[in-house]
Amino acid sequence: MQRFRHRSRAALCTGGHARLRDRRCRTHLSRPARRRELPQALLGSQVLESLVGLDEKREIVPWLAEKWQRSSDGLTWDFTLKPGLTFTDGTPVDAAAVKANIEHLQDPKTASSTGYLAVQQVKRVEVVSPTVARFHLVRPDAALLESLAQPWVGIESPKGIARGQEANCLAPVGTGPFTVAKWAKQDRIELTRNPDYRSAPQGTEPPPKNAVQKVVWRFIPDATSRYAALQSGEVDVIDNPLPDQIAQVEKGGAIAHVNAPRPGASNRIELNTAQAPFDDERVRKAFIASVNVNAAVDSLFEGTAERSSSALSSVEPLALQSKNAYVYNPRIANDLLDEAGWTKRDADGVRVKDGKRLEVRFPVSTEQSVPAEQALFQQLQAGAKEAGFDVKISLLDLSSWYGALGAHEYEMVSAPYTKIGPDVLRFLYHSDATVPAPSGYFANHAMIKDPQLDRQLDIIGTDSDPTRRAAAAKSAQERIAQLSIILPLYDQQNHFLFRSDLRGFRALPTVSTPVLADAIVAAK
Repeated sequence: MQRFRHRSRAALCTGGHARLRDRRCRTHLSRPARRRELPQALLGSQVLESLVGLDEKREIVPWLAEKWQRSSDGLTWDFTLKPGLTFTDGTPVDAAAVKANIEHLQDPKTASSTGYLAVQQVKRVEVVSPTVARFHLVRPDAALLESLAQPWVGIESPKGIARGQEANCLAPVGTGPFTVAKWAKQDRIELTRNPDYRSAPQGTEPPPKNAVQKVVWRFIPDATSRYAALQSGEVDVIDNPLPDQIAQVEKGGAIAHVNAPRPGASNRIELNTAQAPFDDERVRKAFIASVNVNAAVDSLFEGTAERSSSALSSVEPLALQSKNAYVYNPRIANDLLDEAGWTKRDADGVRVKDGKRLEVRFPVSTEQSVPAEQALFQQLQAGAKEAGFDVKISLLDLSSWYGALGAHEYEMVSAPYTKIGPDVLRFLYHSDATVPAPSGYFANHAMIKDPQLDRQLDIIGTDSDPTRRAAAAKSAQERIAQLSIILPLYDQQNHFLFRSDLRGFRALPTVSTPVLADAIVAAK
């Protein structure tokens, strides 16, 4: 029997590894997903759908909503839903369901972070009619459509939500091409085809009749084991392959590669400006100058990732590369540290000032940072040591990592964040973003509070004029580089390897999650 399996390393409440098969057989899929992580979207995208979507040109298109209208003052939006749609539990997809979803995201008891921030400008949702939901905003939100296109704002059945968080995490109820049939924790999740699926985004063809009917999403934490399973045909798709595995596949053969960098922010190290030593701009600039990121990326990623010098992903049309702000120059690093008063060194070569060593804490999430990235951090640690920094890397599980951030027990952090469009900069670097969401999560890990930057970020967030918005995005990125609050590394990576007999596998344009609805396993 022909099988199609997909593997991914993290899991949502409902996530795991997966294998896909043809309509007579099963399909398996494996991935990791945790609340507040992008990986939850990998599985969620198979079950839930959004009000609007993003096409291949990165333009907003209708999805569950067939049209929308914005008021002249930008404070109300009317979304008209496609008629006759139902969730897989039979509940109608109506304005009341949209209202229930937004209220659920905003409820502090839900403890949402990414979803909560996406709809933070929504004051309330009014049910105008069964098919029209009116969003009343606190202030104009130029990024509202971008936010609503994201999978963590996927629309769920109100009846499903009412079951409670545990039941809803085990088996969320949506309108997507698959439903959750079974979840064996830390082992697998089984998805079955939604026979009534008919709500694909505009511009997308309905799934072919011979598309896979079942997906098994499995957990295979070890990258080498995942790749071996793919090579043997035990699974059909894996994510998060190692760089050398990608390089091997690119030479040709029975395995193909999809490279789908995430939109929004680049992968970067943020420097905590609210506490010593990075409250001193000279020390921040010194650290940036002390590490050779280009050499580390080249040696560890084997051409599968390119060095970034931008706060934004290269996927974003408004991304600005500021190469001159992130140049490796040990001489400048040493001069700046001397100027900042870190002139002495102890027996270990670590700089000392007023009896304190130049130590910086760097908590790293082992569930969000791939081995190559952890090795890169170690290379940067060694480079910074030459200048006199003592970088204390702590490898932590996800819960401990979030705990360290919440307690501000860090001076450096690499925190993935994905949001469509330049408004991600407001989420990450506006003064308001230092205030935690109800979940306790705050996105401004640099703890920067800069009025000049805030003004540009406010324009990005509120001004719907594309010219003014683009100018503000450019100015904001220039200011971020000038303040030396981040060290860009490379785009957030989304790599998928899959068997070449698999047809119709692709990445969703929104946040580069896999699309399994159209998957077909070719006859052998």
